[in-house]
Amino acid sequence: MADADMKSSWIDAVSSLAGLEPAARALIEDLQPFTIEAGRTLFAPGAPCMGFVVVLSGVVRVGLNAQSGRALVLYRVAREEVCVQTTLCLMAGLEYSAEGVTESPVTLVMIPAARFERLMALSHVFRGFVFARFGQRMQDISRLLETVAFARVDSRIAQILIARAGADNRLAATHQTLAEEIGSAREVVSRQLQAFAKAGLVRLGRGEIELVDREALEARASVT
Repeated sequence: MADADMKSSWIDAVSSLAGLEPAARALIEDLQPFTIEAGRTLFAPGAPCMGFVVVLSGVVRVGLNAQSGRALVLYRVAREEVCVQTTLCLMAGLEYSAEGVTESPVTLVMIPAARFERLMALSHVFRGFVFARFGQRMQDISRLLETVAFARVDSRIAQILIARAGADNRLAATHQTLAEEIGSAREVVSRQLQAFAKAGLVRLGRGEIELVDREALEARASVT
């Protein structure tokens, strides 16, 4: 959808908000979408939350970064999804504890904190939108924590390769990127990918991985 269309009807473009009560709609209908380029940091640990973000297009990656250099992707926020970090910060008065970075160009609307509080108190539709997606996101995080805590590294790498590969069984990804996806060290991921390649499961290229034996990878992915 073009920016001009979203500026005139962004509320109706979000299916879960299209039924907003008139008073609630009046609170936010003057807000205008804007676009942020890929690779921009939207928030970082220790920063206060200025408002509630409604993503209209694009993807925001939210993750943790340790002083050791290790990183872990917690989740991604796309169209009609909510950010757990932002929601917690607004509702509990907390500061951010993770980092949010635009993974692609992102078009969004920022609902100021004061208006967010009024919407939560006023609108049944808006509360349903926030809480339903907050609950879904918490389930995603719970599954991630379970995987990181209990699944073997080879299983976790196989899972992410399968999830991110396209119809041609290829994915563009560096070893560092995959390490951040599963919360491991780059060296560990590199060793496991080399083992996969030696076993004939994948073919490694510069910044690209091809799945050669998807069935065998799926078997690895199911091992805990």
